[in-house]
Amino acid sequence: MHTSSPRPCGQQGGTRRALRHAIGATVTVSAAVVALVTPAAAADAAPHNPSSNSSGAAGPDTTTTHAGATTARERNRIDAYWSPERMKLAGALVPEITPIPEDDNTPDDPRPLPANTPDSGSVWTHGGAVNKNVGRLFFTFSDGYDGSCTATVVTSGNRSTVVTAAHCLRGVGAPSADDTWNHNFYFVPGYRNGTKPLGGFSIRTMATSSRWDADPDTTESSDVAAAGYDAGLLVANSAAWGQPIADITGSQHIGFGQPVENEFIHALGYPNAGLNDSGDKYVGSRMIHCAGASHPGPKAPVLWGETCDMSPGSSGGPHLAHFDTRTGTGTVVGITTTTEELAGGPTPTLYATRLGDSAHRLYDWAQSR
Repeated sequence: MHTSSPRPCGQQGGTRRALRHAIGATVTVSAAVVALVTPAAAADAAPHNPSSNSSGAAGPDTTTTHAGATTARERNRIDAYWSPERMKLAGALVPEITPIPEDDNTPDDPRPLPANTPDSGSVWTHGGAVNKNVGRLFFTFSDGYDGSCTATVVTSGNRSTVVTAAHCLRGVGAPSADDTWNHNFYFVPGYRNGTKPLGGFSIRTMATSSRWDADPDTTESSDVAAAGYDAGLLVANSAAWGQPIADITGSQHIGFGQPVENEFIHALGYPNAGLNDSGDKYVGSRMIHCAGASHPGPKAPVLWGETCDMSPGSSGGPHLAHFDTRTGTGTVVGITTTTEELAGGPTPTLYATRLGDSAHRLYDWAQSR
């Protein structure tokens, strides 16, 4: 998975540190994934076929929810916690000895990117709506270390709905267990070089598929994600003066449908593997853009991706169809889950969980909150 270090954004018990490394990266595919792939997951838009219980094998795919910051005191604590330095180091495996990255001052380019221009990875400099409604999602693992993913404000009835990857929110396990969910969730739309251009938003509540409630002794987080259940929905708290987040940032459309072979897709994210690997150029300072024809992963065909060199930290980022490079608007049809290392295909490829029936259920729940 692609959360805050390299593999899925996992977390849990003795493997928490390894999971932290994965959150920045991708999802691991194992034999257990076969039991999790249902006709609905494979079709991504067909009526859902109930088939999974709390062990991740059989029973209905339902919604599992979790409360976030529900009091003013908690919201204020989280806002104060995420200082510029802490945000810049989120995703570092050993933040105590990791240098604070320098700002990325790549100049902005007011000219729109020509339509259908392939891009394997570059700083997004062309402005538009994505500079306001896509941002960095910060959180703290149960071991006390911080991580980050990417998230997007989407059009919704409550004007407060944000979409990201489920593996950025939790690992597999009992929803009531203290170490299943991450903590201190904080979304910074338009994040840039440690700043909060439009403010920061704590999260009131969140939801994933119940497939994540599986027994961690028999099912890996990567299995659930690679089976097509890696969508996570968040409900952001309003700004201090009561304004819903979408009224401040605007929003991207969200779509639930069948993937189209070779459809031209734009992906955005905040990769940050460079915090832990000098060979990686991304440290989470700026939003990165990729674009190209989409295709299914040979090892995980329910995941679809494009040529892209984004690293961990990009997990949860939007894959946008019908993207207008002049306005920076499109339709979120998928969220970043993993790379070719786990889903197969040519190097480099960034794969998304395409949004289908399971994600639609989560979205309906979130926008009604």
